[in-house]
Amino acid sequence: MTKKKNWYDYLWIASLLYIFLGFFNILFAWLGLICFFIPLIMSLTGGKKGYCNRYCGRGQLLSILGKRFSKNLPIPKWLYSKWFRYGFLVFFLTMFANMLFSTYLVFAGTHGLRETITLLWSFSLPWHFAASAAPIADWVKQFAFGFYSLMLTSTLLGLVTMVLFRPRSWCVYCPMGTMTQLVCKAKYKE
Repeated sequence: MTKKKNWYDYLWIASLLYIFLGFFNILFAWLGLICFFIPLIMSLTGGKKGYCNRYCGRGQLLSILGKRFSKNLPIPKWLYSKWFRYGFLVFFLTMFANMLFSTYLVFAGTHGLRETITLLWSFSLPWHFAASAAPIADWVKQFAFGFYSLMLTSTLLGLVTMVLFRPRSWCVYCPMGTMTQLVCKAKYKE
């Protein structure tokens, strides 16, 4: 007997669409903020990691792809370790802050718009083809390029660890999962 599917079982399509649409118009990158705010709001209001367990489209996508491409090997213990998870969170937040600072510099007129995507925080790829011709401020576009870089990099890391280990290996060290876990721990600490 097959389990009845719910609407949220198809959120993997949204993750796939996000990556796809960003290739054609960088302004779609702003939609990724949903994946930042909803998990935090859910953990602050409900005190649980409901987003990760039920609504995360990236986790669903990795599960689906993992059925075919994962080696399904055990996840190394160091990926579970606090030092790695918290260290990765700090690193990720540092990169997020750097992205915000770059956006501010464009907003302030100190720097011009850089139409590049930076993969793995190191490799800059020209992304002119996805630049929007819409009459929108350059800082809005700069934020989109930076945010899409973060989302594409984290997706790439998720795919690599999916292939090497279990399908949802990314979930073990996902910065959003680590942040929501910290929120839940703080909320229930008495």
